[in-house]
Amino acid sequence: MKLGFSLLSLFSKEVDEMLDIAVQNGFDSVELLAEGPYRQDVLLGNKEVIEAFHSYDLDIYIHAVNVDINLASLNDGIRKESVKQTKECLDLADEIGAIGVTSHPGKIGRPEKHLRDMALGFLTESTHELVAYAEDKEAKISIENMPERFSYLGNRAYELEDLTNETGCSITIDLGHVNTCEDQLSFFKIPNILYNHINDNDGIKDKHQAIGDGTLDLNLLKYVKDGIIELNNFDDVIKSKKVIKDFLRKNQE
Repeated sequence: MKLGFSLLSLFSKEVDEMLDIAVQNGFDSVELLAEGPYRQDVLLGNKEVIEAFHSYDLDIYIHAVNVDINLASLNDGIRKESVKQTKECLDLADEIGAIGVTSHPGKIGRPEKHLRDMALGFLTESTHELVAYAEDKEAKISIENMPERFSYLGNRAYELEDLTNETGCSITIDLGHVNTCEDQLSFFKIPNILYNHINDNDGIKDKHQAIGDGTLDLNLLKYVKDGIIELNNFDDVIKSKKVIKDFLRKNQE
C-alpha cells in the first residue's frame, strides 16, 4: 500500500515545511486541503508553492474546497459557483502535478425522495461538466462517499456506482464514512476507485479518529492500494501509520 496523509493535520504551516515532514516520516503521498491559506484561488499562480510541490518525490492529491460548496444544490447559483470553484481546484492540480481532486457529492436539506432524486440529477450534471473540464488535464475529478446521514448524497454504494458509470468520474472511498454505513464491502466494489481516505470512528458519527481508536474493521485496509490518513492531528497520523503498517505486516506473513 502507498500511504500518505492529509495536510489538514499540519494546517497553517508553510507548504515546503509540510512536504519536508512528509518525506522525513516516510510517507509516499500527501493530500492538500484547499481551504484557508491553501485555497485554490490563493495558490493558483504562486510560483514558490508550485515549485515546492514539484521538488518532492511524493504523489499529490487535492481535497477540493468544501466550505459552503454543494455540487448538487437545488439552488442554481450555488451549484454553478460550486462547479466553478471545483474547476479552479482542477487548475491548481494541473499546476502542482496532482493525481486527483476529491470533491464531496453534495447534500440536501430535506429527506424527501423526490428532492434527493432531483439533487442526484444535479450532481450528475455537475460531475459531467467537471469530467469534461478535466479531459485535457492530468488530474482526475473524484467524488467521495459520505457518512450515513439523511442529508448527504453518496452514502449508498449504488449512487456512486451509477455516478461513475454515467459520467466516467473517479471515486474516493473514505473508510471512516464506510464505517457508519451498512453493506460496507459494497463500497469497495464500485468501479474507478482512485484512492482512499483512512480514519476511524465509533460506527455512528464521523469523528475522524486515529486508526484503532474506533470500531473500523481493519480488514478493510486490504482493499486499499493508495491511502491518505485523514486526521486533524499529526501525532494521530503517526499513530495511525504504525497501526496500519503493523496490521498489513502481520497479514502478509
